[in-house]
Formats: sequence, C-alpha cells, structure tokens
Amino acid sequence: MTYNVAAVRQDFPALSQNINNHPLVYLDSAASAQKPLQVVEKESEFTLHHYAAVHRGIHTLSAQATSMMEEVRQKAADFINASSAEEIVFVKGTTEAINLVANTFGRKFISQGDNIIITEMEHHANIVPWYMLAETIGCEIRVLPVSDNGELELAELEALIDAKTRLLSFTHISNVLGTVNPVKAIITQARSFAASCGAQLHVLVDGAQGAMHSVVDVQDLDCDFYTFSGHKLYGPTGIGVLYGKKLLLDDMPPWEGGGAMIRNVSLKKGITYADAPWRFEAGTPNVSAIIGLGAAFDYLNTLGRTVAFAYEKSIMSYASQKLKEVPSLVLYGNEQREGVLAFNLGEHHAYDVGSFLDQYGIAIRTGHHCALPLMERYKVPAMCRASVGIYTTKEEIDSLFNALQRIKKLLG
Repeated sequence: MTYNVAAVRQDFPALSQNINNHPLVYLDSAASAQKPLQVVEKESEFTLHHYAAVHRGIHTLSAQATSMMEEVRQKAADFINASSAEEIVFVKGTTEAINLVANTFGRKFISQGDNIIITEMEHHANIVPWYMLAETIGCEIRVLPVSDNGELELAELEALIDAKTRLLSFTHISNVLGTVNPVKAIITQARSFAASCGAQLHVLVDGAQGAMHSVVDVQDLDCDFYTFSGHKLYGPTGIGVLYGKKLLLDDMPPWEGGGAMIRNVSLKKGITYADAPWRFEAGTPNVSAIIGLGAAFDYLNTLGRTVAFAYEKSIMSYASQKLKEVPSLVLYGNEQREGVLAFNLGEHHAYDVGSFLDQYGIAIRTGHHCALPLMERYKVPAMCRASVGIYTTKEEIDSLFNALQRIKKLLG
C-alpha cells in the first residue's frame, strides 16, 4: 500500500489556511493533532441526529446513543488489542487516566513504606499524581535517570526495585525527546527483578505519544495499565482511554461517585457499585467526543496505521538530518526518536525562536513541555519542539529549516 500524503491533507481543512500571510506549517501535533473531516462530520451527525443520555433511557435515541458509545469501547479495545471491551475505561484523557489509577489502584494496593518507580523523562501527568499519592500515604518515589543521549539508564532499574516496589510507571515515547522506550523489554526485566525479591509489581505505560506513532498491543506488552488521549490521535479533546487488565479493574474501588457508576443506592443499606469499567465512569459521559474518537480509530485503520507510521518515520529522519545543518542548533535525544524533535538555537530563548517562526506561519511548541525535571536534567529553561503527524510533508520541514536559517542570521 502506498501512502498519498497529499490526499491525506485534503481531509484536514485547517492545514490549507494562511497564518501571517504564509501557508500554515503545523508542527505541533504532539500537543494536539488536527482533526480530519471524517471525525468532525461523525461528531456533528451524532449531535444532530442521535444525541441523548446514555445508559439511562428506554427511548430510541437513548438506546441508539448507548449502542454507539459501547461500539466505540469495542473499537478502542481492538485498537490496542485488549482482550475485551470491559478493559476499556473512558476518561477525559491521559492525565485523568493516571489520576484515576493513583486514586483507585494506588490507594488500595500501595501503602506507607512502599515505593513507586517513575523516570526522569516523564510528563508532569505521570509525575504529579504519584507525588500527591506519596504525600497522602507516605510511600516513596524512586526515579530512573536519563542518559545524555535521551535514553533511560536501564542498567540502574534493578537497583531501584525491592520487595516494597508496587508500581513502575513510565512513558512509551517521550513527549519531549521522542525517545522510544523498549516497553516490552522493560516490563519483562522489571517483572523478573521484582520476582527475585518477592515484590508485587504492576506496570502503567503512558501511551499519549505511543498510541499516536505506533501500533500498540497491550497483551503482547503485558502492561497492567495503558493510557492515551483522543486529541493526539486526530480525535476530539476531552476524551481518552484507560486500559486496565480486567482482574485488576474488578478489584479496584471507584474514584468518583455519582450517577451511572452504581448498582444500587440505599440510605439504609448502603451503596453497591457497578461492574468495571462502568464503575469508573461517574456522571454523564462526553458521548459526542467518544463518537468522534471512534471515528478517529476508523480513520486511522482505513488509512493503514503501519503505512502511515512508516511515512512518519521517513519524515522524522529527513527532519533530523535537515536540522543538523542549521548552525548553532542543538538537537536533543537520539537518532531513533519518533514524532518530536526538541532543539534550541544557540543562546536564543525558545520563546523568541517560536515567536519568530510564527511570523512565517510555522507552529511549534516552546517551553518546558510539562517536563520540568527533564529541563533540569539538560540544564535549560525551555526547548523548542517541532512535532510531526500523518500529514506532515518534507516541504514543511524545508520551511522550518529555511526559517531557522533566517532567524539565525537575524538574531546572530
């Protein structure tokens, strides 16, 4: 199957506009990818013709909406090869998913004196919830460091694991460096180390970038939890997925209370909760966004994820080589990075570079990228980050390259 990027771009109207009298070059997909017409139209069609409350009505529209929502749950399971739809919890996004695990699994299975292992390259969403849990229950946070070339120091993992280790939580692909962590190998190693010292170890993988750039098989990875967000998968904002092994979800208490997550409520006899995954979905869900997420799954599957991701890799390789030609540009991470290129241009602050690029219609991300520990690791206040998607072209990379050359001449 050949990949026709020009045809793909026709599905994304936002890409055809001008910004500051220049054609838009959208290189911020790692933050939020653009949505194709197919997703927008599916959301609109649902809202106009099928919108109703789910799981709580016997009328036709409610039944239709409920059926459509649950069909997307199955699509999500198929997308990451979960063993059943009942391993899929709908959440607002990766951030809420990790907070859910911290406040359910964490509060039940992690105690004072236990420890959690994270890494130095994590997004704040995979740092802050664990520190909040540690402040509450008195567990310890241990950190696996990052090498100069942006890879995890995996040789140090064994020393971090002991009989009190309860959770290893790490990113599939770094949102700053683009480092692709060997997830399956890490999980296998960690479980082996844990078994040797009698630790009851579980593993969470932050797949916010991973699901966007690779075909994920959670059964093959053997992770206990995997999370991702719809808005990075060419879908809506405000929706995401938490995958959890069924036996674990069944054993976890609910986090938020309210409608839809109960089996029975009695002021005299107490409360019984719904089965997983519905016990974790209190209140009225964002059904329109769920339908849009299902359309995003369909879009990527129709396009061919393997082919699309192979195309992305070719763009990343081209971009890495081009940026190396810019004088004084520092490129962070290793050569196998995927999705994102983090860089700084000489001594110029990332915000200044980003502002200049915007004048040429080029949209990149600047700042600490919700990864302040990683900024501290590299001793910089901020980085520029250009990120690619299934619609990025070599011509757009050339535009970035030429603009950086101009900025270098202007700023010195």
